Amino acid sequence: MTVPARVWYSREVHAVARDLLGAHLTARSDEGDVTVRITEVEAYAGPEDPGSHAFRGRTSRNAVMFAEPGRLYVYRHLGLHHCLNVVAQPTGSPAAVLLRAGEVVEGAELAWQRRERVGVVDSHRQLARGPARLAVCLGLDLRANGADLTEAGGAIVLHRDHDAMQPTLATGPRVGVSGHGGDPQHFPWRYWLTDERTVSAYRPAYRRPTSVDAP
Repeated sequence: MTVPARVWYSREVHAVARDLLGAHLTARSDEGDVTVRITEVEAYAGPEDPGSHAFRGRTSRNAVMFAEPGRLYVYRHLGLHHCLNVVAQPTGSPAAVLLRAGEVVEGAELAWQRRERVGVVDSHRQLARGPARLAVCLGLDLRANGADLTEAGGAIVLHRDHDAMQPTLATGPRVGVSGHGGDPQHFPWRYWLTDERTVSAYRPAYRRPTSVDAP
């Protein structure tokens, strides 16, 4: 396993997204270490992508997306859950890859304890199956926003096997993205490992009923 340098993240966001599949993300803390093998991601391409937080420009919330690649962008979804994203593309070209799901390969007992503190967990398959669960397993929240993933000795580090065979992957629409950004024809920007049980279930965005839809 090697720790990719910053230039590795500076590539086009879809290339980074695909290459993150099968990579390992480790979070170190006083409680212990937890490592997740990434099995599902989504790409978000900034100003050209209506589903991206950076579509309408820079804000205090999305500022990390405009920073140097190889950093962690963490946001709170609906005031309830944290989501982890890996910043890609050159500095100033805001793009990021959402980590949607993974398999806990180290520190499963600690990950289970963290999940139990905030809800119900019924199987190891479900530990990091979904972006909120993945963040809980790793013990990460807004305090990790901006963390540098390129430092081998850092508290949060990403590492991958450059000699591993290219994994078989599939693509499809992003989960829960509304409007044009959720169009599966134009934005099939979710990537996942095939035959992987930890990949999350697809759910389309909620769409309010219109007069045509109403019974």
